[in-house]
Amino acid sequence: MFGKKVGIDLGTANTLVYVAGEGIVLNEPTVVAYSLEDKRIVAVGSDAREMLGRTPGSIIASRPMKEGVIADYTTTSAM
Repeated sequence: MFGKKVGIDLGTANTLVYVAGEGIVLNEPTVVAYSLEDKRIVAVGSDAREMLGRTPGSIIASRPMKEGVIADYTTTSAM
Protein backbone atom coordinates (compact mmCIF):
# COMPACT_ATOMS: atom_id res chain seq x y z
CA MET A 1 0.00 0.00 0.00
CA PHE A 2 2.75 2.46 0.92
CA GLY A 3 5.71 3.11 -1.35
CA LYS A 4 9.33 3.53 -0.39
CA LYS A 5 10.46 6.72 1.29
CA VAL A 6 12.80 8.59 -1.05
CA GLY A 7 14.86 11.71 -0.44
CA ILE A 8 16.41 13.78 -3.22
CA ASP A 9 19.20 16.31 -2.64
CA LEU A 10 19.69 18.58 -5.65
CA GLY A 11 23.10 19.97 -4.80
CA THR A 12 25.13 22.48 -6.76
CA ALA A 13 27.85 19.88 -7.39
CA ASN A 14 26.06 16.51 -7.01
CA THR A 15 22.55 15.10 -6.91
CA LEU A 16 21.91 12.39 -4.33
CA VAL A 17 18.96 10.02 -4.10
CA TYR A 18 18.40 8.25 -0.77
CA VAL A 19 15.98 5.35 -0.30
CA ALA A 20 15.00 4.40 3.26
CA GLY A 21 16.48 1.04 4.17
CA GLU A 22 18.86 1.09 1.20
CA GLY A 23 20.88 4.27 1.70
CA ILE A 24 22.18 6.46 -1.10
CA VAL A 25 21.27 4.77 -4.38
CA LEU A 26 22.42 7.56 -6.72
CA ASN A 27 25.27 10.06 -6.49
CA GLU A 28 25.81 11.88 -9.79
CA PRO A 29 27.09 15.30 -10.81
CA THR A 30 24.33 17.89 -11.23
CA VAL A 31 25.03 18.45 -14.92
CA VAL A 32 22.71 18.21 -17.92
CA ALA A 33 23.53 18.27 -21.65
CA TYR A 34 20.75 19.13 -24.08
CA SER A 35 20.24 19.79 -27.76
CA LEU A 36 19.63 23.41 -28.74
CA GLU A 37 17.59 22.31 -31.76
CA ASP A 38 14.81 20.42 -29.97
CA LYS A 39 15.68 20.87 -26.24
CA ARG A 40 16.07 17.08 -25.95
CA ILE A 41 18.17 15.87 -23.02
CA VAL A 42 21.29 14.21 -24.43
CA ALA A 43 23.07 13.25 -21.19
CA VAL A 44 22.90 13.74 -17.42
CA GLY A 45 25.28 13.21 -14.53
CA SER A 46 28.79 11.90 -15.21
CA ASP A 47 28.17 11.58 -18.95
CA ALA A 48 27.09 15.24 -19.17
CA ARG A 49 29.99 16.39 -16.95
CA GLU A 50 32.44 14.83 -19.41
CA MET A 51 30.85 16.99 -22.11
CA LEU A 52 31.40 20.32 -20.28
CA GLY A 53 33.45 22.58 -22.56
CA ARG A 54 33.64 19.91 -25.28
CA THR A 55 30.25 19.99 -26.98
CA PRO A 56 29.49 20.88 -30.60
CA GLY A 57 27.56 24.09 -31.20
CA SER A 58 24.23 22.25 -31.25
CA ILE A 59 24.57 20.87 -27.68
CA ILE A 60 24.93 22.70 -24.38
CA ALA A 61 26.21 21.08 -21.18
CA SER A 62 25.42 23.09 -18.07
CA ARG A 63 24.98 23.01 -14.32
CA PRO A 64 21.34 24.00 -13.66
CA MET A 65 22.02 24.74 -9.96
CA LYS A 66 23.95 27.87 -8.94
CA GLU A 67 24.99 28.57 -5.33
CA GLY A 68 22.45 26.07 -4.00
CA VAL A 69 19.52 27.56 -5.93
CA ILE A 70 17.79 26.32 -9.09
CA ALA A 71 19.10 28.63 -11.83
CA ASP A 72 17.42 26.84 -14.75
CA TYR A 73 14.08 25.38 -13.70
CA THR A 74 13.24 23.76 -17.05
CA THR A 75 16.53 21.88 -17.26
CA THR A 76 16.45 20.91 -13.57
CA SER A 77 12.92 19.50 -13.84
CA ALA A 78 13.90 17.48 -16.92
CA MET A 79 16.81 15.98 -14.99
